[in-house]
Formats: sequence, C-alpha cells, structure tokens
Amino acid sequence: MIPTKEEAQKLLETYNSDPFHLKHAAIVSGVMEYFARELGYGDEAEFWGIVGLLHDLDFERWPEEHCLKSQELMRQAGLDERIVRATASHGWGITVDIRPEHTMEKVLYATDELTGLIGAVVIMRPSKSVADLELKSVKKKFKTANFAAGCSREVITKGAELLGWELDDLISRTILAMRATPAATWND
Repeated sequence: MIPTKEEAQKLLETYNSDPFHLKHAAIVSGVMEYFARELGYGDEAEFWGIVGLLHDLDFERWPEEHCLKSQELMRQAGLDERIVRATASHGWGITVDIRPEHTMEKVLYATDELTGLIGAVVIMRPSKSVADLELKSVKKKFKTANFAAGCSREVITKGAELLGWELDDLISRTILAMRATPAATWND
C-alpha cells in the first residue's frame, strides 16, 4: 500500500512526538518532492515526499536499530516495498547494507544529513532563514568538524558522489529545495 500524505503523517506520529524529529521529517519530505520535480519525476513527487516523511520512522524510539526496525514497522503497516527499501537505504554503510540505487534513494541518502547541517547553519544566522543563505556559509560550517557534529560529512560527500554531482552542486541545490519547503523555517 502507498499511504496518502495524511496516512504517512499519522504513521510517523505513532512512533515520533519530538518536535525536532517531526520538523526534520517534514523538511526532508519537502526536499524530496522538490527534487522529484527538478529531476524529471514530477508525477512521483508525492511518493518521494512520503519516503522523505517516513525515512526516520524508527529513529526516535529505536536509534540503535535505525533503518532496521523501520522495515519491520512499515511491513506491519502493509506499506509498499519500495517505501521500505528506499527509507532503509539511507542507512547504507551505517546500519544496513542496502545501497541506494534509484535516483530517489540516492537523493534521500545525499540530502538527509545535509538538510540537518543546513538547518544548523540557518539557526545561527541573524535572519534564521534559508532565503538569504549562501553556499559559502554552508561550506565554511561543513569544514568545521565540531559544528553540527551529528551530521556526517562523509555521508553527504558519498551522497554527492552517488548522484554524480559535485559537493557544491549538491549543497546549492539542497538550499534551493529547502527554500521551496514551507517546513524549512526557523523564525516561527
């Protein structure tokens, strides 16, 4: 079954209540929808968004089983196997051996950590907005290992490589995707 966005949100909220996790899920969902349209998969934008919304389904309750427990939960809910695989693949090399293959999976892998890093940069800015964020600001913080240390630079770099993009291109395009995502605001 492919859930509606509302059904996916309800499933997400079954296992997640922390406002940070819910916001992150909404941001990644919007970024995924943006990239679906940008990369020629516009007819699948909602599906990509649902994958983004559910990608961390298990993280709040089972962080040590991240991308493993979610497969079980999604299968119990009767979700389409493409959602199960895509969401699990963003844990490639960390908790699972499911390599991102489809463009959607590669985008999720590449942007999940990056949206967190960009969000951390935005919070530090006077405007608290992604609207005026520039590549150089993110690159500076990217090179500072102890800034947003939980956001893996290795995964972000590997994600750019999987997509065949330069790192600067991935960062710039993700900034644009976040600008187009209503959830990506920090001054509310």
